[in-house]
Formats: sequence, structure tokens, C-alpha cells
Amino acid sequence: MRRATSLRAVLVAVLAASALLIGAPMASAHSVVTGSDPADGSQLETGPTQVSVSFNEVPQSQFATLNVVGPDGNLWSKGDPRIEGQSIVVDVGELGPAGDYTIAYRVTSADGHPISGTLGFTLTTAGSGSPGAPADASAATDSEDGGGIPLWPFLVAGGLVFGGGLAFALRKPKEQ
Repeated sequence: MRRATSLRAVLVAVLAASALLIGAPMASAHSVVTGSDPADGSQLETGPTQVSVSFNEVPQSQFATLNVVGPDGNLWSKGDPRIEGQSIVVDVGELGPAGDYTIAYRVTSADGHPISGTLGFTLTTAGSGSPGAPADASAATDSEDGGGIPLWPFLVAGGLVFGGGLAFALRKPKEQ
């Protein structure tokens, strides 16, 4: 009888500790933008040869996108973006019309959460570059909460495991 009571106490302690660990919030802050080149809102006489957006941590390279869209609605970025340290970088061809250019980015932070947004700069003197294809309007307007793994299935599973274990631990032993 004494052994069953101590086994039950150990099982309840283990289940309680498991519940605390399952229910504890994960320490995962999403990446945040720390700067860009050219700087957001800057005025430029000549276009940059590349554009970069920097973050407070190294973003994942999978599914990273970075586009430069001109005032004409066309893409001016060239080639695929790349991760360099804590920045995502893309090459830019010679720009064309003067006006506002939008830098649209989407990366996956180190914790797996996708983050996106837009920055911009103004070209004050027109260049002679040729635009790329028309920009996909949805690429610059993706929601910041557009993905990630939902938490609720893990909470339900943890609750079921904890409840089942607690019921098992607190059941009355059969009298012999």
C-alpha cells in the first residue's frame, strides 16, 4: 500500500511538472527590421545597385523574398534575393522613372514565423533603365500573420495527456 502511494505521488509530480513545461510560453520573439539600405524614406539622385533590409537576428533563407517596385508598378530588382548575415539583399538594375520606389520583403524569422512589410525611397532624377515584369500586387501586401504553426493542437494534446495521467494517478487501487 505504501509503495502504491509513493508511486502515485511521483507520478502526480511528474505530470504537474510536464503540465508546467507544456503550458509555459515559448521565448520566441519575432525578427524586427533594424534598418535598410537605402534608408526608409530617403531621397536619392541615382538608384542603388542593390537594396537590403536588416533584422535583429539572422532570417532563414527558405522562402525569402525582396522586391523593388517602381512608381510605374514594375519590378526593378534583378535576380533572386540572398541572405547576407542579418540582412536580405537583392541586386537592382538601373532605375527608370523618378518617383517613389517600394521595397517589399518577406522572410521567415529564426523562430519560424513569417514576417513581411514594405519600406521605400524616392528617386529624384529619372534614370534610363528598363523595367522588369509588372509587380504582383499581392507580394507587397502579404499579412504579417499569414502563416506559422497553430498552437491550439499542442495545448489540447497536452491537456488530454495531463488529464489522463492525473485520472490514472488518482484512481483507487483495487483491494486484494
